[in-house]
Amino acid sequence: GQPVLGLELVASGLNTPLFLTAPPGDTARLFIIEKTGRIRIVRNGVLVGTPFLDIRSRVSNGSEQGLLGLAFHPAYAQNGLFFVHYTNTNGDTRVTRFAVSGNPDVAQASSEQVILALAQPFSNHNGGQVSFGPDGYMYIGLGDGGSGGDPQGHGQNRQTLLGSMLRIDVDAGSPYAIPASNPYARSLSFQPEIWNWGLRNPWRFSFDRATGDLYIGDVGQGNREEVDVQPASSGGGENYGWNIMEGAACFSPSQGCDQTGLVLPVLDYDHGQGCSVTGGYVYRGTAIPAARGLYFYADFCGGWVRSFRYDPAMGGGGRATERTEWPGLSPGGAITSFGEDARGELYLMTADGSVYRIVES
Repeated sequence: GQPVLGLELVASGLNTPLFLTAPPGDTARLFIIEKTGRIRIVRNGVLVGTPFLDIRSRVSNGSEQGLLGLAFHPAYAQNGLFFVHYTNTNGDTRVTRFAVSGNPDVAQASSEQVILALAQPFSNHNGGQVSFGPDGYMYIGLGDGGSGGDPQGHGQNRQTLLGSMLRIDVDAGSPYAIPASNPYARSLSFQPEIWNWGLRNPWRFSFDRATGDLYIGDVGQGNREEVDVQPASSGGGENYGWNIMEGAACFSPSQGCDQTGLVLPVLDYDHGQGCSVTGGYVYRGTAIPAARGLYFYADFCGGWVRSFRYDPAMGGGGRATERTEWPGLSPGGAITSFGEDARGELYLMTADGSVYRIVES
């Protein structure tokens, strides 16, 4: 039968926590990013007073800006390198690298190296996630540049990095190399960093630890929210349809709605149910065996948490089965993000400053 799931408070009083992660194999610590520009540590259940990193003076945090993403290098235990994704004081996207200091709980703020710098035409839709895939490459989520309706046409334009997910090799080149297996690695007309495209604002994405499948929560415009799944067997290059499509619906039928070559979401929902999808994770932890293989996601305004199981065999693109809503996981506030610790246990964060662990109650 279904387990009964609930929330266990891990930390409170944070300044708009937006993400949680941990270095591979580090089961004692959780690293939580605050929108304003700090990374905080929870060690063995206790919030450490001194931030791991404080770059508030480098970060803009109006609108959808801020310190938005954090990823530890797969070999962090050996090299002490980690990466952040933020909007700088001009509101432009920066993905940068830092190194830990001699104190494992404090990073070297002076060690910053820019990996990717990208101008942003508007303050919203900055994406924000940065993660390493099972292939060891870095993936970066970028929104369409903002405003509304994608006025500059970035979603369907592979000559810009906006409205796409990127895949780069930070262990080669300077500051990075293009993996030879990228879909446009040898293209003369498209940006070679692009892994997939046609996205509006892929705020949160994740890889299933067991299968390598990529789940993308793509935030909609005025009507529909969507979750896309890119199977691990994919070679990249999928076009998820924005701004021809919003979710599984035509965005502006008067402008035409040619769906040739588009990959539609495995799940979408309308704005009667929420306003902004918060992508989550496939549960691969050990504490809740009955939840294994379920993908958990939420809505920022709806304040609910739901799950589905991805069935790749159903139809061409697969589909979402076993759709479930979990009343015990509703925190009573706006859900900004999920997080996953080194053991694969899942967490969720609320805009009012709380971090919770998902537990069997």
